[in-house]
Amino acid sequence: MKARLIINPISGTASKEGLDRYVEDQLGPKGWEIETVYTRCHGDATRLAAEAADKGYDAVFAAGGDGTVNETAGALCNRSTALGIIPCGSGNGLARHLGITVDIREGVKVLTEHKPMPIDYGMVNGRKFFCTFGVGFDAAVSEEFARKKTRGKLTYIQSTFQTYAKFRPERYTITAGGQTLTEEAFLVAVCNASQYGNNAYIAPKAVIDDGLLDVTIVHAGNPFSTAIVGFDLLTGMIEKNVLIHTFRTPSLSITRTSDGPAHLDGEPLRMGERIDIDCHRQSLNVIAPPVPDEVKPFITPASAMLKDFYVAVNKLLHPQL
Repeated sequence: MKARLIINPISGTASKEGLDRYVEDQLGPKGWEIETVYTRCHGDATRLAAEAADKGYDAVFAAGGDGTVNETAGALCNRSTALGIIPCGSGNGLARHLGITVDIREGVKVLTEHKPMPIDYGMVNGRKFFCTFGVGFDAAVSEEFARKKTRGKLTYIQSTFQTYAKFRPERYTITAGGQTLTEEAFLVAVCNASQYGNNAYIAPKAVIDDGLLDVTIVHAGNPFSTAIVGFDLLTGMIEKNVLIHTFRTPSLSITRTSDGPAHLDGEPLRMGERIDIDCHRQSLNVIAPPVPDEVKPFITPASAMLKDFYVAVNKLLHPQL
């Protein structure tokens, strides 16, 4: 079996030194022939993954964050070449949803122990996403975070507070299943997976291979009630919040009053006033454990927090791969 390993050397905060040798050492004895390449700029991962698929490679392994995974996966949709994820980013939303522990060693272990399975992806105005798409507050935070020179959770938290202090809700018209809703909203998230990343569960009931997108609308509230939504994100209780409206649909359209920020899998971009979104069922093969169970409030977040703590301690004790 042959795979191309695509490494984004600047994703996240951890060093990627020695990652290529580690992957080769672990997968070589399992019958994999590994070819390693590095990204240098935006779009490289898509080009490199497409080349591998055109040459008939069995898999492409993306070592990076959600942006790198998005670029790599985008070239593998409706192809036989499978995606493997070695989570090295700040959020790692898709990897976390798929049950891939945010640790390089554990990520590589998944590639040796599991086979490809088909999952969905979303398409918004001609662009693919695999975890979440959003407009409103989450998109504004992504835009602020992208301006920072440093990465990591602390920088993201700082970006969140800076954005919250100046953010104003926007009016959206959402059409799905023949029905239309017009509402002033704090954000509108369209989710293929259950979380943004960093264990922030924006769509706890999302199923990644059911052909449906989970839409979460956070209605405009006062500063206190909106802040409570942030707490519910981290406990898996967001659907119980009074400001939340959720539904599932294979497609929808969003019309807004501006061409403000949006995000695809955490990467900021600008889109027009009309946004059309649909789901492509089971059109991407991903090497991952069996599809995880639905998020259990408090229990799933607590378990994920313990895993993250273990990973952090392990990195301190064993900083080298």
